[in-house]
Amino acid sequence: MGLLNLARRAQFSTLLDAAALHGGDETAIVYLETEQKPIVVTRDDFRAAVEQHAAALSGLGIQPGDLVVIAHTQNLESIYAFWGALLVGAIPSMFPTLTEKLDAEIYMRGMAELARLSDVKAILTTDDFAPRLAMHVPCAVYGSGDLNRQDTRQEENKPQRHREHKGNAEEIAFLQHSSGTTGLQKGVALSHRAVLNQLASYADAIQLSQDDVIVSWLPLYHDMGLIAGFLMPLIQGVPLVLMSPFDWVQHPAMLFRAIHDYKGTLCWLPNFAYNHCARRIRQRDTEGLSAASMRLFINCSEPVHHESHQLFLERFDGLGIRPEMLSVSYAMAENTFAVTQTPIGENARLDVIDRLELENKREAVVVEADHPNAQIRVSCGPPIRNVSVKAVDADGHDLPERHVGEIAVQSDCMLTEYYKRPDLRPFHNGWYLTGDRGYIADGEVYIVGRSKDLIINAGKNVFPQDIEAIVNTVSGVHAGRAVVFGVPDAKEGTELIAVVAEVHSEDADERKRIGGDIRQAVARSSTVTVSYVHLVGEKWLIKTSSGKIARAANREKWLAEREMQ
Repeated sequence: MGLLNLARRAQFSTLLDAAALHGGDETAIVYLETEQKPIVVTRDDFRAAVEQHAAALSGLGIQPGDLVVIAHTQNLESIYAFWGALLVGAIPSMFPTLTEKLDAEIYMRGMAELARLSDVKAILTTDDFAPRLAMHVPCAVYGSGDLNRQDTRQEENKPQRHREHKGNAEEIAFLQHSSGTTGLQKGVALSHRAVLNQLASYADAIQLSQDDVIVSWLPLYHDMGLIAGFLMPLIQGVPLVLMSPFDWVQHPAMLFRAIHDYKGTLCWLPNFAYNHCARRIRQRDTEGLSAASMRLFINCSEPVHHESHQLFLERFDGLGIRPEMLSVSYAMAENTFAVTQTPIGENARLDVIDRLELENKREAVVVEADHPNAQIRVSCGPPIRNVSVKAVDADGHDLPERHVGEIAVQSDCMLTEYYKRPDLRPFHNGWYLTGDRGYIADGEVYIVGRSKDLIINAGKNVFPQDIEAIVNTVSGVHAGRAVVFGVPDAKEGTELIAVVAEVHSEDADERKRIGGDIRQAVARSSTVTVSYVHLVGEKWLIKTSSGKIARAANREKWLAEREMQ
């Protein structure tokens, strides 16, 4: 089968038309773990494993339309279970399992609430975690052993093979869940039609070919990992080289070793990963490696920072990484995945604007690079085919170019609904309001932050992501582990700015130095002054279930600790 693109879109009806499920001895997945031999899964192997999981799920009573949550540590079993659920017509949804970085009480409470709200039929997880989770949720919980025993039982009894569900294009294929600190509350319901429309349009946007090799460490419960680093390669028949996100964080050089060994061409990364790689990978860990096979590193899921790209280029230019390889996409689960994409063969555009005009008037006014208030914003690219984007004001009226407003999206790959949440209405006059603030310039989209996170400091509109990027450059701050939020102050009559940052050192003098450096760095690089700096140890910061820093929850935690002092 050829690639799914816009020219061939009409030939596909559901995800079960996927090329990787049609068999063959071509490589479907290479799964990597540190200090373990690579596991190579052919399309025949993949099909057999998916069939096995589908039969086990059928034996456990899973029916078409049942919601099945998959909460494994990231491994091949979670992938087979997802496709097995699709094969029997169930609705799979990838979730994170409980890790040391998540609060156990919050996780259990959120899972129980979601299972109740969404009428979850079953949760698939690890043998170790299944008994503990089963005590908290109002649905069946199965460990890996339960599926294996079910499969063995069927082998012994030699039952009839499960019946593959023949769905239609409008059926819900799977759910992607928005992240939150109180549980994954909003299930983004995506139809087969919407997902296939997205994959066809995005394949054209990145000029996907059967010569591509996708390399990914991204978690599969996040839209970037689920679509770009899982469904797209398997549906398109493009080899996927996959590793655990936990392994990658500890050993980031794995990424470049995988690119070198398997001639990787495409890789999606959140912005923090560029800094993490540049700062954590030692020179000796990349000696003899080449990344010259790469077509694109695509920055996605976080506000994009020019400094992160430059740091990455400077550190890895010896591996053959060139500026045109650094691409950008603005994406969200509600649109299946990509909204925009840097055009192939072009560098991501840089918009040099007046920072004060952006803060005070919410306008992106172009200035020269040597202007005292110059700030560089990185374009996310133009919308991909069949997707429209605009910026609107608080009343929903269209804004002219270069005026900051809420980003609204309209497309043929949008969610059907928030699953079993009739109280949540995602569309307004046919447009989805994203909650992201940004502007359009020359047809390209620039994102500046989230509406709910905006800080109003002395009349200025401050986006905490900008301040966090500055804090993360300070020596001694744990990379990517800083959060900034506003604190209302009645005396000052405005919001004051607070920084909470994890640091490695416990030495009082060193912490004093880091705190001073944070204040100075923010003062030098912005027009605001930090009123509070709170340095904490490892694991203090609360993260969402998808691994992002939870700004509101950390603000509440900080305020609670201040009240106790």
